Amino acid sequence: MLRLLSFFIIVAVSACSVSKNPLRQQVKQLQKGILKDDTSYVYALPYEEGKTFRVIQGYFSRFTHKERAALDFNMKRGTKICAAREGVVVRVKEDGKKGGLNRKYRPEGNSIIIQHPDGSRAGYWHLQYNGALVNTGDSVQKGQVIALSGKTGYAFNPHLHFLVWRSFAGRWEQVPTRFQTSKGIKYLKGWKRYRNSR
Repeated sequence: MLRLLSFFIIVAVSACSVSKNPLRQQVKQLQKGILKDDTSYVYALPYEEGKTFRVIQGYFSRFTHKERAALDFNMKRGTKICAAREGVVVRVKEDGKKGGLNRKYRPEGNSIIIQHPDGSRAGYWHLQYNGALVNTGDSVQKGQVIALSGKTGYAFNPHLHFLVWRSFAGRWEQVPTRFQTSKGIKYLKGWKRYRNSR
């Protein structure tokens, strides 16, 4: 854990720029409560009820999320990953075996993509080899165990990369998401720990 903390401190200090994407500012205002949102879907945390994990990279952070409204949850290999929302599995990749902090490993990243009833999609990345517990075409329920976490693809450490996007005016756009936590409904922040409690 100390090695991981040291790495992210070095990255945060050495990074000299952040995204100019207007969504980044909107996310910051949502996290601080300056903007109120009571209409968007409330997602379940993507792990089992009663479990707590740390967000090691938040929305538009300075490392690999500079242009992404994505979240990284610090998880040991083999941790059960749950569907954050109900839907249909539209893609499964689980044949990747390698991972590391080098872009050459990107094609090795294992993932599951689920399409939700409103047409939006959620992606779950860096799954372990043969770690998918669902198949393309399966219907899944919110909270259902769908995979095992790993460190495949472009990944410094074992973790779950989670991202939601939707089609708008003919193009896909990222969607910051609210989650039900043990302390209420929240837009998650980097380096905070969140307990799954429904």
